[in-house]
Amino acid sequence: MTYFTTLKNTLVLVLLAFALGNCTSKTKDEQEATVTDSAALANPSTEELNSDQSALLLEILGNSSEGVFRGITFGDPLSKVKATETFEMFEDVADHVGFTKETEKLETIDIQYFLTADKRVNKITVDVYLNSPDATKQLWNAGKTHFTETYEAPKEKDKTVTWNKNAIHVTMEDVSEGKDYGLKFQFTPDKNVLAAK
Repeated sequence: MTYFTTLKNTLVLVLLAFALGNCTSKTKDEQEATVTDSAALANPSTEELNSDQSALLLEILGNSSEGVFRGITFGDPLSKVKATETFEMFEDVADHVGFTKETEKLETIDIQYFLTADKRVNKITVDVYLNSPDATKQLWNAGKTHFTETYEAPKEKDKTVTWNKNAIHVTMEDVSEGKDYGLKFQFTPDKNVLAAK
């Protein structure tokens, strides 16, 4: 009996090991599907990941044919900013108000209008958070083309470009770091522009 019991126990263990081995191994189709799915997640196409950056620049600038930026001019009162701005307000403090918008591609545009003591616009900053280095480069090129047409020849140093014309200073900076991609725009006036208001 001991011989048959040992043989039976050994046979049960072999069958159990074989059954467990089949449960954890994947078929060839399952292995290929896993590889395909991982590749699809790791490398989405540029079109899927990013907005059209020229269109995004136009959305950022808004109606810049009036005013300096999105229909706003330096010296405009806070009431005009609140009445004119179409993005969602996320911040309203003593020295600035902030507005934000998220695109369909989950890019974020944050705009801050900085104010003088008497609540008039004296500086505008825009932070644009993007999804990839390609998007950053495309928005950089679109911005450089637009502002050069508007404000003429820029000065470029490292990751910053500046334009000066008609007492208005525009700065565009690539603030990408690691896997965080984006640009920062800043609009400031000469001091005498605000004094004249």
